[in-house]
Amino acid sequence: MSTSQSVAQHLPYLRRYARALTGAQASGDAYVAATLEALIQDPSVMDGNSSTRIGLYRLFTKIWNSVGVNGEPALSDVNAPVERHLSQIAPMPRQAFLLVALEGLSEDEAAKVLDIDVPALRQLVEDSGRELAAEIATDVLIIEDETFIALDLEALVEGLGHKVLGVARTHSEAVALSKVKQPGVILADIQLADGSSGLDAVNEMLRSFEVPVIFITAYPERFLTGERPEPAFLIAKPFQPATVSAVLSQALFFARNAKRRERKAS
Repeated sequence: MSTSQSVAQHLPYLRRYARALTGAQASGDAYVAATLEALIQDPSVMDGNSSTRIGLYRLFTKIWNSVGVNGEPALSDVNAPVERHLSQIAPMPRQAFLLVALEGLSEDEAAKVLDIDVPALRQLVEDSGRELAAEIATDVLIIEDETFIALDLEALVEGLGHKVLGVARTHSEAVALSKVKQPGVILADIQLADGSSGLDAVNEMLRSFEVPVIFITAYPERFLTGERPEPAFLIAKPFQPATVSAVLSQALFFARNAKRRERKAS
C-alpha cells in the first residue's frame, strides 16, 4: 500500500479528532489541510514513526501546537454541549483526553503523538478529567465491597468534582441507593461481598433508568471473551488514578454526545 493510500485511510479519523479539538468543522478541516500540505512538501516527516496513523497525528500536533491560538473555537462554533465543555479544557490536557477517549490510542501511542512520556500523559489525562468534571459534574454511585478501594474511589471521584451518592457493598444496597436518587454514572465492582454480582445489580437498575456504567474488576479477561455482550467501560484492578479519571470522563463525554445525537434525530 502506498503512503498516500495509507494516509487516506486515516483521514476521516484525523478530521474527527481535529473537529473535536478545535470545536468547529471549518477550523478542524483547515488544520487537517495544513497537515496534508506539510506532508506533501516533505514526505520525510513521516519517517521513523511506528505507524502511518501515529506519524500523521504527530505531524498534525506539531502544526496545531505551533499556532498561538491553538485552534480556539469561536463562540458560535461551540453551541453544542459537548463541544462547549471540551473547549474549556486547556490545550494539552484536551489533546491527551481526545487521543485516548475519542481516538482510542494506547497510552504509549498518545504519548508518542504528543512527544511526551507516559507519566506526563497520565497527568494530562488526569488534569483533563478534573477540568471536564468541573463542566459536567454529576452524581456517582460506587458499588465496591473492598473498603480501602471504595475509599480510594470516593476520594478520586470527589477530587474530580463529582458528588458520591453513596457506596454500596451488596446488590441490594446498590439498588436501594439508586432508588433514593438516580446517579449520573455508576462505578461498579463485579463480585461483591455477599456473593452477589455488581453486574446483576446494574442490570436491575438499568431497567428503570439509563446511565453510563464503568465496571472495575480484578478479572477483566472473564468479561472480554467476545462470547456475550461486554461492558463498554472496564477498568482492571489494581488501577491507576489517571485511568479512572480518563475512563470516567470518557463515559460522561460519550453519554452526553449520544444524547445530543438522539435529540437531533428526533
